[in-house]
Amino acid sequence: MSGCPRCHSTNVQPVNQYETTTTTKGFGCCKGFLGFILFGWVGWLCGLIGMGKSKTRTTTNVLWACNSCGRRFK
Repeated sequence: MSGCPRCHSTNVQPVNQYETTTTTKGFGCCKGFLGFILFGWVGWLCGLIGMGKSKTRTTTNVLWACNSCGRRFK
């Protein structure tokens, strides 16, 4: 690491930046309709399985932070 691009200081340190995203799965109309055609109301209810399930994903980015001017950069 050569230094800060703004103030050219060599007083820099790595900083972890975390980003969390959550997605929720909704009702699949195609699954419900296909289930209804094949199995009747039981198939429609089976199409509801999985509705409302959520997935959480966390990503970590390593940035450099300048202790002199406070700028963060890659």
